[in-house]
Order: sequence, then C-alpha cells, then structure tokens
Amino acid sequence: MSAAKANHNRDGYRATAVTLIVFGFLYLIDKLVSFSTLGLSWVMNKDNFLLYTAVIFLAIKRDKTIGLVLIGLWLVLNFGLITALLGTLSAYLLPIALLAIGAILYWVSTR
Repeated sequence: MSAAKANHNRDGYRATAVTLIVFGFLYLIDKLVSFSTLGLSWVMNKDNFLLYTAVIFLAIKRDKTIGLVLIGLWLVLNFGLITALLGTLSAYLLPIALLAIGAILYWVSTR
C-alpha cells in the first residue's frame, strides 16, 4: 500500500513540477518576445493558466481526478466564452451535457 501511495505522490510532484516549468517558460517567453505583440495575448490570460494546469495533470498524473476537476472549474469560470463560441447551439448543448455527465457519474457510482 505504501508503494502505491509513493507512486501517487510522485505523479503529483511530477505534474506540479512540469506545470511550474511550463509557467516559467511562458513568463520568460512573454518577457522576451511579448505574446501580445504577436497577437497571442490570450496565452498569458490568467484563466488559461488553470486550463494549462488541467491539461498537464491529465497528461502526467495517473489519477485523472484533479485534472478533470480543474477542467470543470475552467469550464464554469469561462462559461460566457464557451456559450459565445457555440452560439445558439449552446442552448441545447448545456442541458444535454449535464444529462450525459450526470448519467455517466450515476453509472460509475453503481458499478
């Protein structure tokens, strides 16, 4: 049991380390080149850092819970952006997505 916990902690440390390295590179590149002058101001948007962290945790960590929670949090915080991108389709997509996610969670909990 302790070996599994050590691997779990090691995955978390690795994902956190990669996240900090990516953020360091992004800040360094922004200071050297400035993403806003290249028309990429969204790269350094503080909301997107949550998305970057979620993607890194999903890619590196075996337990995907933290990555999925961070993606869900990013979706909630950026709901206006998502509905604007989806347009009129968003009126139907949100209820369908909520139903699907609820059904999947219910199915997983009863297994």
